[in-house]
Amino acid sequence: MNQGSVSEYIKSDLGRYAGNTRATSMVRHYIRNRSFRYSFWFRLTSSRRLVVRILAEYMHERLSKKFGIQIPRGTKIGYGLYIGHYMSLVVHPYTEIGDNCNLSQFTTIGSNKNTPAKIGNNVYIGPGCSIVEDVAIGDNVMIGAGAVVVKDVPSNCTAAGNPARQISQKSRETDYFGYWKRP
Repeated sequence: MNQGSVSEYIKSDLGRYAGNTRATSMVRHYIRNRSFRYSFWFRLTSSRRLVVRILAEYMHERLSKKFGIQIPRGTKIGYGLYIGHYMSLVVHPYTEIGDNCNLSQFTTIGSNKNTPAKIGNNVYIGPGCSIVEDVAIGDNVMIGAGAVVVKDVPSNCTAAGNPARQISQKSRETDYFGYWKRP
């Protein structure tokens, strides 16, 4: 994950939801899109301004309980986070997630030994997935719904099943979800 300003992260997340970063889109998505609202407050928990950070930590905690999303503040998540649905999502605090990652509902990224997954850029994680312990998921990967990932997944492929295994390989990088491109 790159070190950027909080506003750059928020704009990149908005770009994934709205396709643009206009102020009107920010307001519209904040009001109507619970996933974006959660992401907005999650990003602000890293603010350098004390008052903003305290308010953000309160709102993040409140929304975490309300929506059943457990992404601890301080989790390393790159630009362009997209939470597909605003419910039932658990991410271990030491997980590292790259740019342009889609997290779907009922997904767990966990670890009992504090060695959770490292997830690359441009990754789609389908609904009901479990990603367990110290696995590496490469760039440009799709994880199918209900997959249980217990082994590394190479870049540019699709993995599915229980346990997850590679079911297809892409010959080139594919833009599935309108990924955020950094300027």
